[in-house]
Amino acid sequence: MVRIMNLSPSLIWFLVGVVFLIAELLIPGFILIFFTAGCWIAGLIVWLTDIELTIQILIFTVSSLVLLFSLRKYSIKTFKGITRDDIDDRYADSKIGKTAIVTKTITPSMPGEIKVMGSFWRAISDVKIEEGQSVLIGSQESEDGLTFKVKPL
Repeated sequence: MVRIMNLSPSLIWFLVGVVFLIAELLIPGFILIFFTAGCWIAGLIVWLTDIELTIQILIFTVSSLVLLFSLRKYSIKTFKGITRDDIDDRYADSKIGKTAIVTKTITPSMPGEIKVMGSFWRAISDVKIEEGQSVLIGSQESEDGLTFKVKPL
């Protein structure tokens, strides 16, 4: 067996796995973690037995791909959390259909501001709406979820 810088093959597989793990943390996609596991499986087998490099690479490839295709969907469902965007979207959606008070005048050419459920939000309208008027929130208008389209009551 060829040794690189006097490192054992099992240690090399372990370190390559660590590189894959760091790459997964830097470039999240939940794919490289399975290659990390493949490296560590190959490293464990090499540590227990003395096998050729081609067999090691085959073990790494097969174990990585089997884990990737069998566990990725399940793992994503298990480890997926609620992101801030999801929370913001649900929070914004809960305002649609509610009434609000205009706190800064809204014109068709210039957004204004509304207060609803204790928060201030940017608002647009097809008609001019003066400060202090009540409005009905019709829809969420911007991709960032911070602007609502309103109409006067």
